[in-house]
Amino acid sequence: MKKHLNILALIGLLFLGYACSSDSTEYESVPNPDEETPTPQPELEPDEIIEVNAIPASPQRLGDADKGYEFLITGNYMSSGVPYDAFVQGSGGDNTNLLQRTGDNANIAYEYTAVNAANGVRIVSPNCMSCHAGFINDEFVVGLGNHAADFTINRADNIGLVSAGVSLLYGGQESDEWEAYDQFRKSIEAIGPKTLTETRGANPADKITRVLAAHRDKNSLEWTDSPYVNVSDEVIPTDVPAWWLLKKKNALFYHGIGRKDFCKSFIGSALLTLDDQTKAEELDPKMPDILAYIYSIEAPAYPFEIDADLAAEGKPVFEENCVKCHGSYGENEEYPNLLVALKTIGTDAALSDLYTTPSDVNDYFLDWFNTGWFGTGAAGLEFNAEGGYIAPPLDGVWATAPYFHNGSVATIAEVLDSSKRPAYWSRSFNSTDYDKESIGWNYTEEVSKIDKETYDTTLKGYGNGGHTFGDKLTDEQRLALLEYVKTL
Repeated sequence: MKKHLNILALIGLLFLGYACSSDSTEYESVPNPDEETPTPQPELEPDEIIEVNAIPASPQRLGDADKGYEFLITGNYMSSGVPYDAFVQGSGGDNTNLLQRTGDNANIAYEYTAVNAANGVRIVSPNCMSCHAGFINDEFVVGLGNHAADFTINRADNIGLVSAGVSLLYGGQESDEWEAYDQFRKSIEAIGPKTLTETRGANPADKITRVLAAHRDKNSLEWTDSPYVNVSDEVIPTDVPAWWLLKKKNALFYHGIGRKDFCKSFIGSALLTLDDQTKAEELDPKMPDILAYIYSIEAPAYPFEIDADLAAEGKPVFEENCVKCHGSYGENEEYPNLLVALKTIGTDAALSDLYTTPSDVNDYFLDWFNTGWFGTGAAGLEFNAEGGYIAPPLDGVWATAPYFHNGSVATIAEVLDSSKRPAYWSRSFNSTDYDKESIGWNYTEEVSKIDKETYDTTLKGYGNGGHTFGDKLTDEQRLALLEYVKTL
């Protein structure tokens, strides 16, 4: 019996912190009416030339938001997982029930869902809340990116023992329970060693998707144990954007490669466990409901005191320096949907370069999505890699620390002053450890990388340079601007 308990404990360990996986070709300069003047004034610095490309809108399929929410938290978009009884005994269960679910799901953590596999076995798999829900100021927020997940751990390390446990507990690999578990096992073995980040909080979603696509036929979506293309061990991290921003955006992801049908993209989260395209086609009609729910999410309001007079001083500073890329807010708000060129934004280029640098893996990945099942049909997804990063909407920006596409900057104050960004920093990962003045996480500056909770900006993909537009502001302007963005 003791041996059984040890195996169940390993099953719980395997699941801890697991998250589900989931841009025209020329840039046009924004016209600068002050660039040519009849009487030049050399003492004035010219405005920056900001190279951007406007991302066009695409029609989207929308359904019922209430149905979409219910499917997100209880739906069977995952097809394989750990048998329910083994999962509950191994993890110890969870009665917090943050999603207010009923039945079996009331007894497991919010980032997992209990469903019936195709053969009737009750299983538990990670759901979308693993990456797209989190805590801020001790409040649980669906749609907030999970900035505390730990992907420094190889989830495949113990999969052999977990597999032995499932086999032992349910009578071998001929059992229905093993059949319901097997695809989950294969996927964990594939992604585990290739999705390791250098710091807690960084997310390898792009890499998870690449690895899973490498193991699936682009048309049938059937799994093969030997990948069609060899994916390297290098991981370029990303942050997890807030879901409530999607209603304004014409492209998915920080690099803006996800175009046209967003609903097809959502099915990518099921690549971890689906059997083949039959399951994908079963899920497709559900996705418009999910998109409708995501579009219905509103940004959380800043929960602390705001100096209204100072915020009013910050509004013209914002309008003068930020509106061009990030849009305007209030009654007549507008968002320009701009993809900003790398040489303009200057932030770490590795994630963007991953999709624009010629390689066998890159060619395979883009072809896989654009010409396979995901890219075809009446509603097809398109992956278009132009290079650069989206200037995101700033609704609820106070809650979305850390900042930049890779989460390399802890506070908005440092977004606005590049000289204050430390090379190494660490934080507590306590959702109440919040810096109200600088807007973001309290952190400790380190002199080197101490442990997995230290963010090392000297590593490829983890750089904190660029976005120096705020450097020209005075301290007073930055202070007022910080107060204004609390109101967005």
